[in-house]
Amino acid sequence: MEIRTLRYFLAVAREENMTKAAETLNVTQPTLSKALKSLEDELGKKLFIRHSFSIQLTEEGVLLRNRAEDLVRMADRIEREFLSLDDITGGDLYLGLAESYQICFLAREIHKLKKLYPGLRYHITSGDTEQVAEKLDKGLLDFAVLAEIPNASKYESLIFPETDIWGVVMPEDVPLAKKKVIRVNDLIGLPLFCSGQGWEKDIPAWAKDKMSLLKLEGSFKLSYNASIFAKENLGYLLTFDGIVNTSVGSGMVFRPLSPVLETKLFLVWKKYQTFSPIAERFLNQIRNTFTSGSKESG
Repeated sequence: MEIRTLRYFLAVAREENMTKAAETLNVTQPTLSKALKSLEDELGKKLFIRHSFSIQLTEEGVLLRNRAEDLVRMADRIEREFLSLDDITGGDLYLGLAESYQICFLAREIHKLKKLYPGLRYHITSGDTEQVAEKLDKGLLDFAVLAEIPNASKYESLIFPETDIWGVVMPEDVPLAKKKVIRVNDLIGLPLFCSGQGWEKDIPAWAKDKMSLLKLEGSFKLSYNASIFAKENLGYLLTFDGIVNTSVGSGMVFRPLSPVLETKLFLVWKKYQTFSPIAERFLNQIRNTFTSGSKESG
């Protein structure tokens, strides 16, 4: 199975039309059709259902698309890394980021690194811990930012300088916004929004035996989207401080939980990982910055 053939397959899956895919790839339609037929023969599975004017993926085709996307991204990354081995001015850096105001620390380090190496190109993937950890494990990322203590048997890590504080984001005109802090009893019976990870791990540690009295209205991977629902009075958002705009004039406020609930953030990478030159420089720089105020773990 060749990477080129997988690129052909992904183009057809994306365009859902053989003619359009051939034009995108700059190949003839017979060449494309032959390559896809060979791929189906090689796998022993039908990948497409062909209609008069469109093409639809079979279940096997959907499975291959998901796998092929990772393989092609990895192939592209390998090519770029080898091209950048002799490039002393830059290279590609791949980061998977959880949501936190502390991402500003990474942005500052990238800014400093960009001044030293103008050819630096950085690629950012956002998501929760499960999403970014999966991409890190597959080798699609150099580093990931996790909002939970990393598995020391799999990862090396650096702890971020500060901690994230949990609280409730809500419209400024609701009665609950008049409180300075939010206790678990204040949330009983209210529709709540939270990330799946936070609802399963962080909030139970705070609510303790009253967790069963709390109602999850909806789960969001991105706090910004959840804040839109909260702004429309559909519920109250449990999230970190600093992620959602709650400045004067925004119509929203943030109130911290009581007792205080904190989450530490970690920059992690796979154990025994071989870095590209630019990723190695980034790690050395950020290690110097982070360890000046916190200890390295892992």
